[in-house]
Amino acid sequence: MPFSRYMEICLYDPTAGYYSRNAEQFGKAGDFYTSSDVHAVFGRLLARQFDQMWQALDRPPKIEILELGPGRGLFARDVLDWSNKKFPDFFAALTYTVQESSPALRAKLQDTLKNHLASGKAIISGESPEERPSIHRSLTPDTPLIVFANEFFDALPVEILGTDGKLHIALENNRLRETWLPSLDEELEFLDRYGVHPEPGERIDVPMLAQNWIRQIAHAIARGLLLIVDYGYTRNEQLAGRHRGTLMAYRHHSASPDPYQAPGEQDLTAHVNFTALTAACEQSGMRVEKLLTQSQFLMGIGERNQFADAFEDCRVPQERAKVALHLKHLVTPVGMGETFQVLIARRE
Repeated sequence: MPFSRYMEICLYDPTAGYYSRNAEQFGKAGDFYTSSDVHAVFGRLLARQFDQMWQALDRPPKIEILELGPGRGLFARDVLDWSNKKFPDFFAALTYTVQESSPALRAKLQDTLKNHLASGKAIISGESPEERPSIHRSLTPDTPLIVFANEFFDALPVEILGTDGKLHIALENNRLRETWLPSLDEELEFLDRYGVHPEPGERIDVPMLAQNWIRQIAHAIARGLLLIVDYGYTRNEQLAGRHRGTLMAYRHHSASPDPYQAPGEQDLTAHVNFTALTAACEQSGMRVEKLLTQSQFLMGIGERNQFADAFEDCRVPQERAKVALHLKHLVTPVGMGETFQVLIARRE
């Protein structure tokens, strides 16, 4: 099987896949953090950004946010709670759809979002891995749409190419064995346009599924915006010798380059090729803004009101100091601030 199929099974198999298990993958006790695990301020700042996007679309009476890969739903809950409190007009127009393929995570979403599900403000949309890529909206296609994807694209299966061709996995004497078969023309063309070809000893990840997803997303947005937050690179960075092979495994907050160490029990990720995603959006007729770091993006939202969204609930100096530490982790280079990039595309 191609490596991408192995990666898909490891992550998304209904019974044995990493995201299908009932174990807690997120936060301190899990394998990795997302921005929403750090503090509710991430969702609060994005709620302000979504309200501004809604206003830029001339305040339509209905708008849908579709979040891909919402995990436990902490971000969705933070956005909905803060929008209800601070942006009542936007909240009145909003339907928030969370699209999640993992049954175990859908069960967690039921608990995290129970109040907003009961009121009809939040809707859980299921999908099976076999359907991927597919967009499951809750409102009609002509309703303005904001698609939000935070650490979604890095978890999509990738192909691996080397100088001997395309990596495949075989099962021999009950053990996994690597073998190489000829690369497909479309994979080589992708590297011609958006990446780099492998040199001897190199393995280059090729995100073909991500390209299929971005085309589906762009097609679904008749009017609205796409907001992607993820760690990744541009082709120019690859040409300069960086990010040439990015596949990594994560388990208990430890990183390993070995994707075979604990199949189904470790997260497998690959950095996002923002050059390729940008090109796909532009080819669909969307206007893509300049790529920002997460630090630039969040500072642009929060500086105007001195991050009042973060500090509003602080009653004593100790609380304020704790929130400041969380905020620092989101925006500084030693935290997530320079590691994560933000891509915004729009069709108005």
